Amino acid sequence: MDSSSGIASNGAWPNKDVDMKRDVAEAINKLMLDYGAKLDDSVKLVLESCTQPEFEAYRTAVGQIMGTMLLDVMDPIYREYPELKPDELEA
Repeated sequence: MDSSSGIASNGAWPNKDVDMKRDVAEAINKLMLDYGAKLDDSVKLVLESCTQPEFEAYRTAVGQIMGTMLLDVMDPIYREYPELKPDELEA
């Protein structure tokens, strides 16, 4: 781990050795939820404006982005602060 950044050498963030401050977790969570909503809006725009193959390729790319946001950024926050997880993300 790079001790100056708190980021594991493999790029994983945050790791088990990092305790994120609640105010930082709340701010990141809000940003990720906002970005997710904007990405959803962009998929709707492409659906209405582009060909079916373009839409499918775009939707796949956005799905990968959103999956990474959830698994690599949001889920670690929710493990530390489960009360921050919105009801609509409950499985």
